[in-house]
Amino acid sequence: MSGPNFPYPQPRAIRRHRLPHLQGRARSKLWLTQMMAIVFVAALAGFQYAPDRTMANALVASFTPLMRGDASATDALSVRFGLCPNGGGQNCVVDGDTFWFGGEKYRIADIDTPETHPARCAEEAVLGKAATERLRRWLNDGAFSFEGIGRDSDVHGRKLRIVTRGGTSVGSVLVAEGLARPWEGRRRGWC
Repeated sequence: MSGPNFPYPQPRAIRRHRLPHLQGRARSKLWLTQMMAIVFVAALAGFQYAPDRTMANALVASFTPLMRGDASATDALSVRFGLCPNGGGQNCVVDGDTFWFGGEKYRIADIDTPETHPARCAEEAVLGKAATERLRRWLNDGAFSFEGIGRDSDVHGRKLRIVTRGGTSVGSVLVAEGLARPWEGRRRGWC
């Protein structure tokens, strides 16, 4: 069918000349598209089948305002906190700078508060109890957010986070009320 009456090349000639070139280019990007689809579906499934759906929903809710560019509306974490018996438990406050939330133990990274387990003197015990109760009240007053500090956890396995509400750190509240000190990289005595 080629020649003067049919000016176009035969289909077979097109396949031999151009198809291998196109197949290589398409193949080189196809794996990336497939991988992205697999990762996306796995992430959705992880949120769908997360053991604690309220935590997964809270994570999604906390990222949604950031995607819209509204940083002030990120406070989405909230549960009712009690006091931890003997320093451990679920959704409870251990002391003025440590608490349990969603099965994880958190250490407020920007402050140091008096010890309560055990206190080293009577003054530290009084301040420690006041800091513990103030942190519990603050956490129960409304939704809050976590901010990372570049390091996920401390040597004791506690998650290191700055805890904020409306952009204000609970640490700054406790410092202003005389129940904590800004974190200086090490603990100092309160006696």
